[in-house]
Amino acid sequence: MPRPDAHTDYDFRFKDSLIGLQMLFVAFGALVLVPLLTGLNPNVALFTAGAGTLLFQALTKRMVPIFLASSFAFIAPIMYGVQTWGIPGTMCGLAAAGVFYVLLSLGIKFFGSGFLERLLPPVVVGPVIMVIGLVLAPVAVHMALGKSGDGALVLVPESRALIVSMLTLATTILVSLLAGGFLRLIPILSGIVVGYLISIPMGLIDLAPVSQAAWFAMPAFVLPQWNLQAILFIVPVAIAPAIEHFGDILAIGHVTGKDYLKNPGIHRTMMGDGLATSLASMLGGPPNTTYSEVTGAVTLTRVYNPAIMTWAALFAILLAFIGKIGALLQTIPVPVMGGIMLLLFGAITVVGLNSLVKAGEDLTKPRNLSIIALILVFGIGGMSFSTGEFALKGIGLAGIVGVVLNLVLPRDERARR
Repeated sequence: MPRPDAHTDYDFRFKDSLIGLQMLFVAFGALVLVPLLTGLNPNVALFTAGAGTLLFQALTKRMVPIFLASSFAFIAPIMYGVQTWGIPGTMCGLAAAGVFYVLLSLGIKFFGSGFLERLLPPVVVGPVIMVIGLVLAPVAVHMALGKSGDGALVLVPESRALIVSMLTLATTILVSLLAGGFLRLIPILSGIVVGYLISIPMGLIDLAPVSQAAWFAMPAFVLPQWNLQAILFIVPVAIAPAIEHFGDILAIGHVTGKDYLKNPGIHRTMMGDGLATSLASMLGGPPNTTYSEVTGAVTLTRVYNPAIMTWAALFAILLAFIGKIGALLQTIPVPVMGGIMLLLFGAITVVGLNSLVKAGEDLTKPRNLSIIALILVFGIGGMSFSTGEFALKGIGLAGIVGVVLNLVLPRDERARR
């Protein structure tokens, strides 16, 4: 086969770079939403998403067209962690979550993919995901009403906040339902843009920080600080994204017509998630997981070359050094974020419920009922267990309880004889 000349090769690279920029645009709204909600730095999130994607590609032999970025599942524990232990302590817990993924990947390599299903079946993962969404529901409502996440401070008058949050919510829903083509892939970004534009004439936007910010600036990296409580609280939350990883890899495999579970192997892709998550936390960024939005974009464009994700990662890293981007993102009013969160956190709950429905099991059987009921009540009710300085509560405790009950409770009547 004749080798393409330099001009043709340049055209290919230029086309790939533009598609890569488009992929980053698809992921951008959800990517920056997590740091904006949790108090982390959006520029750091951009950098760690890009760096994490490059690391993932290195571990998976650049075979999978996947982009890694902030996981919604960790929003609640990051919020709590930042308030309780600060960002450095929270990063320690997130780094441990990455190590947990690595251990799961080793278990899959040596015991097969069924190992994860036996350890974390839908009856455990589904309720844990539901708890994540339901625990966050009050935060979404408070912010939609113009208050701080805990409801203690009124940041925007309620009448104006409701107009902004409801129109933001309506835009997000309508775009996801009615829009076609590329626009349908960015409902969150669309909602943020509309909410932001509505907020301008209402006097809710202060652009002074943007004008004061430097064009080029080093992202505000934060190193982790050892905190055992943060580890014990956050690691169980990693249960849900670990299972979702299977679904994401299967989905992109169906799109491209390749079996990534076998080559490069699900153990490699999960290890890629784990090491990328630990890398992000070492710099002060949110955990990295595979992004279903980008899978949708790959489906639409039918461009399966993993090199496009390399370009997306490189663009993310470059944007991380533009100080005005982070400053602009941090001017987004609270009601805009609240409007998005009303849908987002409800959607997280539905994802958990759907995993239980798809499992096709009788949820009223004593074993299933016990596991699901205790995960939900412990997580939503805020059950805590402590001895000395050791403490477990909320989502973390609920996840551990679910895993333990699944391992110790008999699986059927015959197991009792």
